[in-house]
Amino acid sequence: MSQKQSVAVIGLGAMGLPIAVNLSKAGFSTQAWNRSAAPAEIAEKGGVSICKEVSHIDAEVILVTLPDLPQLFEILDAGLRAALKPGQFIVIMSTTSPVEIVKFAQEMKTIGVNVIDAPMSGGELGAQNASLSIMAGGEESDFNAVKPVLDAIGKTILLMGPIGSGQLTKAANQIVVAINLSAIGEAITLARRAGLDANKVLEIFTGGLANSAALELRRPKIEARDFPAGGKSKFLLKDLHFALEAAKSSETELPMTALVTQLYAGLIEHGDGELDHSAIIREIERLND
Repeated sequence: MSQKQSVAVIGLGAMGLPIAVNLSKAGFSTQAWNRSAAPAEIAEKGGVSICKEVSHIDAEVILVTLPDLPQLFEILDAGLRAALKPGQFIVIMSTTSPVEIVKFAQEMKTIGVNVIDAPMSGGELGAQNASLSIMAGGEESDFNAVKPVLDAIGKTILLMGPIGSGQLTKAANQIVVAINLSAIGEAITLARRAGLDANKVLEIFTGGLANSAALELRRPKIEARDFPAGGKSKFLLKDLHFALEAAKSSETELPMTALVTQLYAGLIEHGDGELDHSAIIREIERLND
């Protein structure tokens, strides 16, 4: 297989759009499909060839950046399945159930299509800067075949084990993100209620052991109390449920994850599911009203 494979990106959301543009910039022949026209128009200006129908996708490597597997199943039934060819690679960059991704890979194997689960971390900024952390699961030969594509959009790219291992790693990653953001939310709620300047408190955090990538990336939103979605809270809740599902199957107790999952469930119940996951501070503030 040539170094510069043909690539298709399915889903031009906050992550998929910059991924597609960066692949095109890196010299890959890049196609994309998206339900709505506006992101497709932006991608096209970035050198990406837009497929009007999903059945028109014809690439060696297909990257899926949809929210979850059910959305991919819809796309498969809408024409993608008929367009698939033996020898193609489907790289699932969505965060999905570690159990369901294994079933999907087995199904695709019957038609000769290779599946790699490769969820990502780094948020929209990481996607824009081609500096994503990508945790992959699958056969080593399949991983090596698609790695040149992943190298064009990520900085830290590792094969974690067989299919499903990427999703398990992402579940663990999301536990850290959710607990971190919840801890920041609690700390700043305490600071504000005690009369401290929250911006100064955040400045102290970023200069010491309390600092984290989550804090640095989400600090402006927390300071402004404005939470336009980067990573949506409803998707983080989905990820936490995947983590608890994996924990149950391995008989692992995750007490903090269970508590934080309840917090995010409350956030979504109060209508904030479309907000950035750093909006968890809103739920903590509600508990103190």
